[in-house]
Amino acid sequence: MENNDILIRLRYALDIKDTDMVEIFKFGGVEVTKEEVLKILTKPKDSYDDEDYYEGDVAEDEEHIKCTNSMLESFLNGFITFKRGKQEPKPGQPDTPVPSKSKESINNQLLKKVKIALALTSEDMLDIFEKAGITVTKGELSAMLRKEGHKNYKQCLDKYARNFLKGLALKNRG
Repeated sequence: MENNDILIRLRYALDIKDTDMVEIFKFGGVEVTKEEVLKILTKPKDSYDDEDYYEGDVAEDEEHIKCTNSMLESFLNGFITFKRGKQEPKPGQPDTPVPSKSKESINNQLLKKVKIALALTSEDMLDIFEKAGITVTKGELSAMLRKEGHKNYKQCLDKYARNFLKGLALKNRG
């Protein structure tokens, strides 16, 4: 699943306004305009199956901004700040979260950071997966929330991330 798709689904699931998206990116340390947010939230031409349908009035590549892993991670960090408030840094700690240098799956980061931002418990997350029609055990969830390199770490596949966002939408939108 592409980062732009993750942002689109997260925005829909939590009903985040464009102005809030700009503010969340700003909290994460990325300066974007409302127009740039709209370009990030559009699907590129090559993501559609039927290209003939879009031949005349297609959004060109310059009308689409690809969301990089660091941009998405900054958005998720900003989302935590947006939902929970700015935390005073401890002595010796940087003012803003430093993007991680690990190659940890962006899907794992999505689960962790949305869990933190929305103050979800593991049971809440299991319920969200259940709403999407997928069964995840406590052990599997725990493995996906672990730090990369831990012996029980499990990479979160697109299937789980997609269903988590679907369940989140069902929970918040009814």
